[in-house]
Amino acid sequence: MTLLLKLLLAPLLVVASSLAGRRWGAPVAGTLVALPIVAGPILLVTCLEQGPRFGARAASSALLGLVSLAAFTVVFAWCSRRTGWVGSLAAAWLATLALDLALARLTVPPFAGFAIVLAAAWLALRVFPAAPASSAEQSPSWPWWDLPGRALATAALVVTVTTAADTVGPSFTGVLAPFPIATSVVAAFVLAQQGTDGAVQTLRGVPRGLLGFAVFCLLVAVLVEHLGTPATFAVALAATLAVQLAWRWALSRRAEPALASG
Repeated sequence: MTLLLKLLLAPLLVVASSLAGRRWGAPVAGTLVALPIVAGPILLVTCLEQGPRFGARAASSALLGLVSLAAFTVVFAWCSRRTGWVGSLAAAWLATLALDLALARLTVPPFAGFAIVLAAAWLALRVFPAAPASSAEQSPSWPWWDLPGRALATAALVVTVTTAADTVGPSFTGVLAPFPIATSVVAAFVLAQQGTDGAVQTLRGVPRGLLGFAVFCLLVAVLVEHLGTPATFAVALAATLAVQLAWRWALSRRAEPALASG
């Protein structure tokens, strides 16, 4: 059962979010990849295989991994102004891995980790390169192997992290859970197909969407030892979707006066 979860759940979620992003545009794609579509299955499998106590510690560490995810978006967005997707991806991955290695050594309470994530998301948006005032979004021709490639890359990450959990422990397992595999694939393809403006628009949605992701990790960290795995993940998923929808509604309400005045 857990093998099927590793091989199917996260890859299917990545493919579904990719298709939705293509349908509704770059900002939606960025928000979708900020959902726990990969980290959620990793934490679920970790709880099932290693037990709730191990899973709670991993989820707490995953909050710190979201700081690295926010840093990834900033580094990639700035590098995309000067180099192609290969250079941008290499620089962003190096920054992410360096932060992950440092953050895996820290132990912070879940609520403190939650506050750190919100501060990191706010800071990321403050230092993000400016998005274009208006741009005609292109409809790129995606290669046939794009979606299978995303699914295979996601499955490889899930299998690698959950298999190594016994060796690396809950802290490193959790910090690696939000590693930006889905975000990397989306960002690289958007940069190659739509240029810097498309990449910046897409990646700006990631720190904006980290609130829901952080809520998910927080609830798993504080509830899984008390409610058990199935109930905790059901509650965390419902809360994440509710928070994400409410946050997008709030952002759209804030944008309406600016559009009217423009």
